[in-house]
Amino acid sequence: MPAVTAFSIRIAYSAIALGIVTGAFTFVRSGALMIAAGTAVIALARRGQISRQRRIIECYFPLTIAITLFTLALALPKGL
Repeated sequence: MPAVTAFSIRIAYSAIALGIVTGAFTFVRSGALMIAAGTAVIALARRGQISRQRRIIECYFPLTIAITLFTLALALPKGL
């Protein structure tokens, strides 16, 4: 897996912020996909920084939430 740089973390935070703004203006599916992708990148970036004892809660739980949000966004019905 390629190393996650500070630039990709900034892109992830930007994707989350853009996803929140996009979701607020009725593009819920696109916003949820952006939030899920940004959260997954941040969770994967933190995986190397977390000690072995606390890995489940601090790494895999946010990653699971991001995957669940991604699948839920894909399952949303199309717009009106």
